[in-house]
Amino acid sequence: MFAIVFCTDIQSLQAQMTYLPHYTSKNGLASNNCYFILQDQKGFIWIATDNGISRFDGTNFQNFTIEDGLPDTQILQMKEDQFGRIWFFALNGQLSYLQDGKFYNRDNSELLKKLSFNTVIVSFLMDKQGRIWLGTNSNLIVCWDGKRIKKYVSPNPEDKFINAFIHEDEQGNIFSYSDLSVQKFNGKTFSIIKSDVQPLSYMTATNTANKSLLYLDKSGLQELTGGKINNIIPIPQNLIKNMSGYFYYDNLAKEVWIANANGSFALDKNGKTVQYLQDIPVNQVIKDNNQNMWFATNAGIYMLPNINNRLSIIDAESGLSSNVIKSITKDGKNRLWLGTDDAVIDVLTINNYQVNEIGLDDFKKYKTIKQINFDSRNQSIYFSSDYGMGVFKNIYNSINEVNYLKETNNSMFVIKHFSLDEKSNRLALALSSGVVFLSDRLNTLEFNSLKYREKKDFIKDRSYHVFYDRNGTLWFSNINGLSQFANGKLIKHFEKHPLLTKRINDIQQLADGTLILATDGYGLLFYKNNQIAKQITQKDGLTNNICTKIFVKNNEIWVLTNKGVNKIANYPAKPSVANFDYGKDLLSDDINSLFIDDSTAYFATNKGLILFKYNNKNISRNLPKVYVTSIIKDNERLPVNQKNFTFETGNNTILFTFSAVDFTTNDITYRYRLSENSAWVETRTRRLDFSSLQSGDYIFEVSAKSQNGNWGPSAKIAFSITKHFWQSLWFLSILILLVAYIFYKVAVYITRKQKDKEQEQLLLKNKVLMLEQQALQAMMNPHFVFNVMNSIQHYINTQNTASANRVLTGFARLIRKNLEICTKSYITLEEELEYLNLYLKLEKNRFGEKLKYAFTVDEEIDREETLIPSMLLQPYVENAIWHGIMPKETGGEIQINIKIKDNDYLNIEIIDDGIGIENSLKNKSGTHVSKGMQLTRERLNLLGQIAAKPIHLTVKQMTTNGTIVSIAIPLK
Repeated sequence: MFAIVFCTDIQSLQAQMTYLPHYTSKNGLASNNCYFILQDQKGFIWIATDNGISRFDGTNFQNFTIEDGLPDTQILQMKEDQFGRIWFFALNGQLSYLQDGKFYNRDNSELLKKLSFNTVIVSFLMDKQGRIWLGTNSNLIVCWDGKRIKKYVSPNPEDKFINAFIHEDEQGNIFSYSDLSVQKFNGKTFSIIKSDVQPLSYMTATNTANKSLLYLDKSGLQELTGGKINNIIPIPQNLIKNMSGYFYYDNLAKEVWIANANGSFALDKNGKTVQYLQDIPVNQVIKDNNQNMWFATNAGIYMLPNINNRLSIIDAESGLSSNVIKSITKDGKNRLWLGTDDAVIDVLTINNYQVNEIGLDDFKKYKTIKQINFDSRNQSIYFSSDYGMGVFKNIYNSINEVNYLKETNNSMFVIKHFSLDEKSNRLALALSSGVVFLSDRLNTLEFNSLKYREKKDFIKDRSYHVFYDRNGTLWFSNINGLSQFANGKLIKHFEKHPLLTKRINDIQQLADGTLILATDGYGLLFYKNNQIAKQITQKDGLTNNICTKIFVKNNEIWVLTNKGVNKIANYPAKPSVANFDYGKDLLSDDINSLFIDDSTAYFATNKGLILFKYNNKNISRNLPKVYVTSIIKDNERLPVNQKNFTFETGNNTILFTFSAVDFTTNDITYRYRLSENSAWVETRTRRLDFSSLQSGDYIFEVSAKSQNGNWGPSAKIAFSITKHFWQSLWFLSILILLVAYIFYKVAVYITRKQKDKEQEQLLLKNKVLMLEQQALQAMMNPHFVFNVMNSIQHYINTQNTASANRVLTGFARLIRKNLEICTKSYITLEEELEYLNLYLKLEKNRFGEKLKYAFTVDEEIDREETLIPSMLLQPYVENAIWHGIMPKETGGEIQINIKIKDNDYLNIEIIDDGIGIENSLKNKSGTHVSKGMQLTRERLNLLGQIAAKPIHLTVKQMTTNGTIVSIAIPLK
């Protein structure tokens, strides 16, 4: 919203009015009934209303009510102390304050519970000792020193503390200025003193930073400093008597601002008085840090921008013939020519704001003056409506002489646009039927549509815009696009680039010859050397891609769009687009045309003529500072000044609200991220809700920028979400160890079970093998016994009783020895040699000298410790005797050699010099196989399966006769 207000001298009405932005409940204000305004240390504007508190950042209002912690809906006054606490004084007499984003009241603060009185607080002071003094509208003054609360009541009914204003002077003395008395605090109580300081009320006194007292009395603005009273500004009695609100002293401008029921008045010491907000009840006036004035009224709040940002407006109330200004130009005598919608052209002399009205003859034909241009070559003003065109000649002599463009046959024509050639008297018209050229606009302001000559004085097709460049070349746009006509040749540029086929609303030229094309939906095109050098659109900062007018001044490009005003600077080096966002309510879709001179920008709008001093750098490029205004965790408001939080894990919901203070624009963009390594996310919202965040460390960082500006400094809030105990390092470590232990135990168990199973299978296999071995061994015993019995039978048959007895004795010993070892798989080498020696002795008794044998045992062999399979050698010795030696006539010898081979094996050789195993097999009929040797070989195979290493056995015949049996037994 906005307000057009009078900026007047008391005695006379000024010709221009100042634009004040106006904010009401429609804009988000808590209520239109505003009592008090405060700007805090961060720059936010706080407004006390009858419906709570509003905080304004220049764009949005955030409202606070009883639900947020206020003690009452009606807040009359606010103060901020040196600790940044904002105190709120409610109509019901209760106190509350805001600190670090949290409201405190008597329900959550023991101090405020004690500071709750049945009276209205009218003044607040924090002295240099840190004590808080409260003046009330009853006979009560309260002091809180941080530990104790003291109450002071005047005992004299005529000197009560009614509406007491509390002041501290340079020496630290405390004074009370009330309606009935002036009293001084002596350290224990207040006592009445005589004083010439008599403020009109608590609203007309204020404490300054240098401990002086500014106040209004019946004569004007006074200052009490160093015990002396200085008259600052005298104030007329009619204003003093009508004082109904707070006052403000602008020390920089040396002005006092008074609020009353008829508006606000600014007065200086010379008596100059300016009224604002005429007939609007004003309760308070303040100046913010950016030198803007703020007004609290019963109709919302108003802002008077600082002198560098003020817009002025001249309209029908100021003397113009109409509020609707459609076109504008300026002549060489500092006069503005304004085309209206009322068949009138206003001539405004800028120096004295005098307005001359020129009425046009044909109201219907010239009702709306869409275009008006100054012909500096001939000191003329050309103007056009939809259905006609005229010219004022010799405007410096007279402004009433006008000639009108004629069509010779009185045919109707529709003018879209016209252009004047600065180098000649040529005139070009963009008509609905085509482009028309007039070669002499000065002497022949007419054309004949029936005698059009194609490409001579006419180019067909509906056209929109014509433009003569500095060289006198004509450029125009029609339904086909951009074309150029020079030296009788038509150049169709639209055939070279698709963008040049779009509708072009305006054409202007830069000093380097570049054409600027304002398109209808495609932004600005910069055309040079038959190429589109650049395109600027909304992505580059334009308020809209529909561009309607262009004005070039001092190599700066002013652009009108249907959404506002833009200015482009530094083209082509580094073009930057600035948006004149301030005053957007005025400078938006109602701008019809513009004119820029060396210091002032003029805009023709439907609300009048708007002007501002653009050389005052009113197009700001500030870096807005953003503040986190609230942090809410699971519906609990947290202190905003705390920079680090730790939250328990769970279903967390964290809400951040933030604002950037900027009263020159409402076009603020924000960006945020949750870690310094993550990408920024841009947003227009000022409220971010994060839910179900995973455990970890976060840094919420947010910054802001106004349009086309740089990003301002960031606000950061660090917070951590603790992990579940099962996500902690110690738990994970224990879990890993536990899993590893369980895995180990399971693996050990499975391995052990597998080994036990394999062991059981192996034992079972060993048992089977042992049984098989024992069975084989048992099979050997009858074979051996049969052979021995044959020997005994031989002795009996030969009646050799002595030999038979000897053999029987040896046989008995051999049988006993056999019984000892037959159940064993392994016996010592000593037992085997003893057993074998008994057997050979028996055979020796039988065969006599025909049989010889010998044992050779390596001395390194421990016969008692070395184990070999039982009954291993006997079958091979027996086979050597019976099948090798006995067939020889001369007998033979058996050699048994035992030695260590490679430290791993016991090598046993049984060597005989008999006929040889191969010769023996040849002499035998059939396929006889020695039963003893076969059983022994099978035993060795079984033992090899049981043992870790096999027993190696070889039996072979030597060259012609004799046999060698080699047995390699692994040593255990």
